[in-house]
Order: sequence, then C-alpha cells, then structure tokens
Amino acid sequence: MVVVIINYKTADLIIDCLESLLPELSSLKANVIIVDNNSNDNSCNEISDWIIKNDILKKVELIASYENTGFSGGNNRGISHIEADYYLLLNSDTLLRKGAISLLLEAAKKDKSVGLVSPRLEWTDTTPQESCFRFHSPISELISSANTGLITRLFKSYNVPFLVSDTADCYDWTSFACVLVKSEVFKDIGLMDDGYFMYYEDVAFAYHAQKAGWKVLNVPDAHVVHLRGGSSPVKSQTKLRKRLPRYYYESRTRCFYQLYGRLGLLAANLLWTIGWGISTLRQLLTSSFEPSVSEAQWKDIWINFSNPLKSYIHPDHYDKS
Repeated sequence: MVVVIINYKTADLIIDCLESLLPELSSLKANVIIVDNNSNDNSCNEISDWIIKNDILKKVELIASYENTGFSGGNNRGISHIEADYYLLLNSDTLLRKGAISLLLEAAKKDKSVGLVSPRLEWTDTTPQESCFRFHSPISELISSANTGLITRLFKSYNVPFLVSDTADCYDWTSFACVLVKSEVFKDIGLMDDGYFMYYEDVAFAYHAQKAGWKVLNVPDAHVVHLRGGSSPVKSQTKLRKRLPRYYYESRTRCFYQLYGRLGLLAANLLWTIGWGISTLRQLLTSSFEPSVSEAQWKDIWINFSNPLKSYIHPDHYDKS
C-alpha cells in the first residue's frame, strides 16, 4: 500500500498527520509519499528535517514539485511514483484513529466489486461529518441556492449529502479527504482528471469508477479526524458568504458538463438562479433568514460555460487574467 499526502504550506498539519499515521502502518507493508505542491515557503525543509530526525527515510519520501498542480495533479504524481495494490489518498488536515487503515483494507479485500473505500470523517470531539453523497444534479443546485426547507423536503431524493449512518453502505461518491483506492480502478479509468485544480475531482472520479462497474463503500467503523480547510479557503469563505476562488467554479462547470452534457450544465445554472431568486425573496420577507449564496455566485457559475473543458487558470495568475 502507498499513502499519498499533498502538502501546500501545511508543514505542521503534515507532521501531526504523520504522527497519527505511522503507528497504523507499523504492521503493514506500506510507503508514504508526500508531494509538496511548490509551497514556496519553508514547509518542505520542516517536513524533511522531521523525517530525518525520526529516522523514517525508508518509510516516508518527500517529493518536491516545481509546480502547484492542484489536488488531482499532486495525487497523480504520488500514485505514479510507486506501484502498489492499494493507494490511500489522505489530506494533510487529517488524523488517523486507531485501526482505521486496517478496517479500510479489510473491507476492500472482502468485496472484489468495491473500488473505493472511505472511513467516517469526524471532528476532534468525535462529532461525525457528512462525507457520503449523491451526485450533484441540476435539481440539487436548486436545493442548494434556495436553502428553503420546503424545497429541500420536496426534492429530498436529490439532496447531495446523505445523513451520517452507522452501517457500512455504498454511495455515489465520498470525500477524498481520506479514501482507499484499489490499483485496478486506476488501470480501468486512468488517474484523476488533472483538469480539476481543486474541488469536484472526487465527484468526477467516483462517477467514472462507477461507470466502469466499481462500488464506492463507506465503512463507519473506521474513524478519521478531518480538521477541514488546510490548503484551501473555500470552506471558510463559503461560511462567510465571500466570493469563492475561480478554480471552484471552473471545477463545477467541468463536472456538470462531464456528468450531464451542455444541456445539463445549462439546466443546473438556470435552476440555481431560480433558487437564488427564491432565497432573495425570502430574505426580503424574513429578516432572520440567512441565504447560502456566496458573493458574485450568480455570475461565477457561468465561468467556462462556453468551453467547459477549458484548462483552469492557475490561482497564481488570477491577477493577470
């Protein structure tokens, strides 16, 4: 097994993650690949010094990239570096609970039709997080932007997140904060789509895996802490309703186009706009109502609409675009 972790200016998180991870690998034949996505700070040196200090050079390898290729590109580099039967893709902002990896491997080996296995993600106080989902759809965009109980209940079978369950089950897709992937899946459908800089790549990968006949299984007995938002501002900006980075919408457009074609992408944007109208009206009528729409989202959802598979503009170049 190979564990792949991406670093982007998160040395402290990486070290904490490794301290929880390495004891779980002591009885397994496993290697850890850390891909530094051109952090341009001192994190590479900090991680390297920690690896040397703990004498784990044979177990943990740090690869320094001269380009930030995002979540997909960074993981692809780690996956391609060493051949293995299983790859555990792990966020830097995660902490492994005891026995988590063994439970994921056990579940993967038990069912040949399972290609991806994820744990229960939780906060440090063990409160579970939503981490298993339905595929996004045009109707789910209406639900999201309207943020109104009546619409959510009316179309509940299209609501993206599933309620947290204590029973192992299969889902459309799962969070890639921690996911075990069989090597056969990569052989069948290829590596992750590096046309995604960040976000929605897990949706697209699971979609293509399922089309190839693989199941996505969640094992809630395996617990992993997810601190959320180590390398990206999206979650914090969403909470504050600030404008999200361009790459988020580039990924959204790419994903809807790949799943539903241009008409499906158009339907998603139009239904989102209708939901936004409902949300705006409700805000005017009810002062206590808090909409879930981010700043400028009404126009940003149309980014790359005319060319959905267009290469993303790198965040480093936003001020030049």
